[in-house]
Amino acid sequence: MVQRILQPHEIESLDHVALARLRLPPRAGIFAARAQRLRQLAGGNPIGAYLALMATVAEAQEAAAASLDLPPPDAHAIALAREHRMPPLAAAGGHGDGAWHAALVALLAALQVAPGLPAAATAALARLAALPPHALAAQAQALLGGRDDEADPAIAPFLMAALQVGWTSRASQLAEADVPALDVHTVCPACGTLPVASIVRIGGRYQGLRYLHCALCATEWHMVRIKCSHCESTEGIAYHVAENETAQREATEKSDGLHVVKAESCEHCHTYRKICYMEKDMEVEPVADDLATLALDVLMGEAGYARASGNPLLWQGAQS
Repeated sequence: MVQRILQPHEIESLDHVALARLRLPPRAGIFAARAQRLRQLAGGNPIGAYLALMATVAEAQEAAAASLDLPPPDAHAIALAREHRMPPLAAAGGHGDGAWHAALVALLAALQVAPGLPAAATAALARLAALPPHALAAQAQALLGGRDDEADPAIAPFLMAALQVGWTSRASQLAEADVPALDVHTVCPACGTLPVASIVRIGGRYQGLRYLHCALCATEWHMVRIKCSHCESTEGIAYHVAENETAQREATEKSDGLHVVKAESCEHCHTYRKICYMEKDMEVEPVADDLATLALDVLMGEAGYARASGNPLLWQGAQS
């Protein structure tokens, strides 16, 4: 049975009570699926070695998440967040509730016994483990705030991996009713972080709907298609693929039957984010597929567009 992808005007007309506005992360399996996808994408990729390293990190994240024993979310804090339409697990400030500290210990322990780590990764992990508490907190705050100039790019992917485990584990304990709809639709309603990419999903309540994927807690929230996920403009939206430098400007989105990942650009704010299509590949994973398509980032940079936000597993530090 062929399932039809809904068009934006059809989605807007749906009953928003029935609409699946959120996809909270599962308690287990999300990092394992990411690791599997990273290994799948590594073969023949120009950055295949890095993708394989991040697959090892994702496997360690899965082990760390399984080891965490977290208390349930604080009911009073959730009530306040709902009252003021704020994210219940706000990442602003970089402190969180301590879950990521335990995740970092577990992650480092898992990576210490991981086979085949490159020497540079081993050195970065040793430096991360040796950071004094104040320096560790400063690095965490820089990553959560997206401040590349303050982040150590060598340790950032590993520290961010621990932050992801902490916030994803907490988000998995939320119910949809715990998470209010925010006035700002371009940040994660669970933690307030920017999305890494978007994904058009298939199946059940999610059939044909586009979701933004949080770079920190893996929560996904609905946004209609052909709409800028940075400035929310619905005009001047174009789709790009690495094999063709010509933007595909479309009044209604059409499937070309070929590309799992495209760059969705906006002429209003001159930014872009990638969009993944599950109908092209059911195993597509926003963080992994975004990371594995750096050629598309090069194309977009050459065309004069800036990334709306970065990939949580790749930090380049300040540009000279």
